[in-house]
Amino acid sequence: MNPPSVGVEEEFLLVDPATGEPVACNAAVAEHAATRGVELQLELTTCQVETATEVAQTSSQLRHEITRLRRVAADSAQDAGARLLAVGLPPTVPHSFPITDKQRYREIGDRFGMIAHEQGICGCHVHVEVPDREMAVAVSNRLRPWLPLLLALTANSAIYRNADSGHASWRSVLWARWPSAGPPPHLESAEHYDAIVAMLLDAGVMLDDGMVYWDVRPSKKFPTVEIRVADVPATVAETVLLATLSRAAVMTAMAAERAGAPSPRIDDHILRAAYWKAAHDGLDGQAIDITDGSATAPTSAVLGKWLTLLQPALQELGDDEWVRAELARLLQEGNGAMRQRAAWRQRHDIADVLAVAAEATLS
Repeated sequence: MNPPSVGVEEEFLLVDPATGEPVACNAAVAEHAATRGVELQLELTTCQVETATEVAQTSSQLRHEITRLRRVAADSAQDAGARLLAVGLPPTVPHSFPITDKQRYREIGDRFGMIAHEQGICGCHVHVEVPDREMAVAVSNRLRPWLPLLLALTANSAIYRNADSGHASWRSVLWARWPSAGPPPHLESAEHYDAIVAMLLDAGVMLDDGMVYWDVRPSKKFPTVEIRVADVPATVAETVLLATLSRAAVMTAMAAERAGAPSPRIDDHILRAAYWKAAHDGLDGQAIDITDGSATAPTSAVLGKWLTLLQPALQELGDDEWVRAELARLLQEGNGAMRQRAAWRQRHDIADVLAVAAEATLS
């Protein structure tokens, strides 16, 4: 049996090249991208676009595809007078963001008010192939303890509104305001999933089932489980690392499910605490090790423990050595949040943060 295929969606910010403020030009950027043969999705606010890779069978295929899409999106943004940034949040922002002129987005803006109008939030969604919805639900349950690690790994939104937010991923804190966001509950079956979604729709908590914003969920459109906990990573390499770890995690979860191993049941308050710790500390801080009595340990150590668990899947993919080398490099050189903060501390000048982010986007 071949390893499951993988695909990635990345959301990007469009900013003024001089001031760094978000600019409302996603439709124009999408038009320029179309002339290059790439279809960009328009996000909730007009300062965002999204790319979607083709289905990939290897990490090298995925790396090539992400690199190509980022370059096309960046060139198209430049044609529209903007700059493309891979950042979880705008380093400098206006008081609100114009909503993209689509009926669904207008309805979301009307119903959810400032939650929608203070958006500009950019994440990354990894799709990993699964055989059916029941397996997608089972995998979601088994991934819950590890979601905070993926958040810490990709944290890329430390600087916001011309200030250090005090968190490596301030995006995840703002995103949690959506009533259908965050870690999913432990689900008993696909039927249980459908019942909760129906309740949320009936209560008006969501406009439609496309607003199931849980950090891992059965995909609405594809035969995949969708992992959506991450900030959009700063670099192509970091996105490929996220996707490869996610793919190996899904493979490991499916193997455990087929072997009949018990699925972990994590108390919601422990998981929330681990989320906040990951968002606050990021890659170079401490993490709550949910699988070890909720003890606190360096994030790097908890990641190392997870890699040991994922090693058989990573070896099957042929990515074990690369993942370990890339993670070691990232711990030494820093992820997006760490580089943002290093740039900010030099002069407390937002231009330095913007320059670092722009360089990383296409590195």
